[in-house]
Amino acid sequence: MTGPAAWPGSPQPLGARVCQGPDGVPGTNFALWAGGAEAVELCLFDDDGTEVRHALAEQTEEVWHGFVPGVLPGRRYGYRVHGRWDPWTGARWNPAKLLLDPYARAVDGDFAPDGGPLPAEVYGHVRDWPQQHVADTVRDERDSAPYVPKGVVVGDDAPGGPTDGRAGDRRPGTPWAESVIYELHVRGFTMRHPGVPPELRGTYAGLAHPAAVEHLTRLGVTAVELLPVHQFAHEDHLLRRGLRNYWGYNSIGYFAPHAGYAATGTRGQQVGEFRQMVRALHTAGIEVILDVVYNHTAEAGELGPTLSLRGIDNRGYYRLQQDPRRYADFTGCGNTLQTVRPHVLRLITDSLRYWVTEMGVDGFRFDLASALARTATHGVDMLSPFLAAIAQDPVLRRVKLIAEPWDVGSGGYQVGAFPPPWAEWNDRYRDAVRDFWRGALPDVRDLGYRLSGSSDLYGHGSRGPCASVNFITAHDGFTLRDLVSYDRKHNEDNGEGNRDGTHDNRSWNSGAEGETDDPDIRALRRRRLRGLLATLLLSTGVPMLVAGDEMGRTQGGNNNAYCQDNATGWVDWSLLDDPGWQALTDLTARLIRLRRAHPVLRRPAFFSGSARPPDGVRDLAWFTPRGEEMTESDWYAPTTALGVHLSGRDLPQRDPRGAPVTDDTFLALLHAGPAPLSFTLPGPPWAAGYELLLDTAREDQDAPPGVRYAAGASIELPERSVLLLRALTPADLRQKTE
Repeated sequence: MTGPAAWPGSPQPLGARVCQGPDGVPGTNFALWAGGAEAVELCLFDDDGTEVRHALAEQTEEVWHGFVPGVLPGRRYGYRVHGRWDPWTGARWNPAKLLLDPYARAVDGDFAPDGGPLPAEVYGHVRDWPQQHVADTVRDERDSAPYVPKGVVVGDDAPGGPTDGRAGDRRPGTPWAESVIYELHVRGFTMRHPGVPPELRGTYAGLAHPAAVEHLTRLGVTAVELLPVHQFAHEDHLLRRGLRNYWGYNSIGYFAPHAGYAATGTRGQQVGEFRQMVRALHTAGIEVILDVVYNHTAEAGELGPTLSLRGIDNRGYYRLQQDPRRYADFTGCGNTLQTVRPHVLRLITDSLRYWVTEMGVDGFRFDLASALARTATHGVDMLSPFLAAIAQDPVLRRVKLIAEPWDVGSGGYQVGAFPPPWAEWNDRYRDAVRDFWRGALPDVRDLGYRLSGSSDLYGHGSRGPCASVNFITAHDGFTLRDLVSYDRKHNEDNGEGNRDGTHDNRSWNSGAEGETDDPDIRALRRRRLRGLLATLLLSTGVPMLVAGDEMGRTQGGNNNAYCQDNATGWVDWSLLDDPGWQALTDLTARLIRLRRAHPVLRRPAFFSGSARPPDGVRDLAWFTPRGEEMTESDWYAPTTALGVHLSGRDLPQRDPRGAPVTDDTFLALLHAGPAPLSFTLPGPPWAAGYELLLDTAREDQDAPPGVRYAAGASIELPERSVLLLRALTPADLRQKTE
């Protein structure tokens, strides 16, 4: 049904905004950038599905806009955009397809509501054309409106609006050096949590529940990094196999919280529910970081569906090849956003600012960030428009920014290259630590850099060790338990013949593939897990844990569980009923407490390694099992063990009143070998003695109280273990004697 043309309205801001029109008439202003379009229709939907179309007759600098009186929060809408159908030049307009507003702040409905494959009607071309090699060139004239979700008008002050739940919210503002990041999936973290009411499991409200928050605070993590919560769609190839996109790296709405994670409703209520979740986490002192996917969208390549941007202006939003019928794909997902265009940059930065200023989040982890930094010629450039736009933005340059510093294109691997204030996922840390603990490092040169903050990667351009986000596992790959339980991936349940997922796992199964009843192998695996966790949390840099790793979560050897929205992908809270896994959780919390209590373990600046007067002690020193400082030849020699001396004297930081910060001095001993090893503790001037604080060889984790060693003594370092000792001064020894 065709309604009257919309009133002129305003081109600013983009999206749907409830406001007062002429003479104070209430309604909503709609504005859509659609460069190259010939006409735009706003389509409003009643509760019974009746569609009323209003022409947006006004165009200002490629923005089509109009005001419709009487449209209030909760109303559903979409767009039909008219223009040429000429795929050979990249033009793919098709007004038969209802398009989601890129600025929609809430989405109601699903692209596959019955769980089956995507309907053919949601494709702009004839999906099932007999000649598939030209199918994308044949326009499909069927109406897609009955089969696609709609945007929802959201009022700022309405229940469920972006200001709902914001009163009294205070951001934790945790400094980078004090941060411990915990990567989790909103749905997977809560689906099996016995303390979360069943009706809230898998939702934002479930993550905000005190039972879920209590685990985070007991661990001591300072930030949650949420796998994608932007509105996303499920790929057709998964739906045809009875699977769904679980991780959510298939975004289609950059302003809308994913409706599938809402417990309270999808007519805008999901916005307030998300905001209430942020407030609950902030109240607990926990920051919220979003994993965001601005590098591609759910529309995939030329044979993908037409859901939003492709039908608004295909050439304006996506990178196209020299043959403009094809897409430049630096993401492995079929398309790549064209971030050198001002309106695409505006979409991304408007979205980021919205999540910071109106939704309360504290930072972002950018999926395949190198794809965003590519220039018009497709090369990666750290002076690219995207990075420049972020750097000058007064809101965005102040939040936590984390790059996944690679993509799948040529020249995409950029670890160490992103400029301040960016931090980066450091996969070289992951690889070195995995290889050390499985006995595959030829020497420890690389490991030394990784444990001490990766100065070889980040010691330039005023960057510090906090630029390195250290991780051993992430959502993508083996869980920590699977890392010590499997030599090979086991992705058969994904339905891709076990071809998906990386072959490069750097894992060792400890003597048996998968689960086993062998008590020796089970004990060995837990010991290796303790060593891995201790290494991560005692390293310089920003540690990132993955939800469930602290309690032995397993995916049964699946290293690509992106489509496993089931017990494989969810956290199994019953593991905490096992005393062994509970002990691992307790160790994780203890290590985080140690890190929080000792600034030498979370330095914001790199070690100098220089000898300091009056005794020539270095702030960082490395020791062989002989108790001698490592020489250049020692770094090149194969070894299973090394000692790291961390001096708490003369730390390069001051307290809020300007006084120097000092700390205890520690000696960490790492031994990845299969047999005990004699290790001589360094003597004076490094220490007058040592006190044992942590021994990961012990199942119960508690070092016997008062265990001390003389400086220069030889101790037996247990196989596959980490020992942390506090260096004692002569005054410490006198105090003990007294």
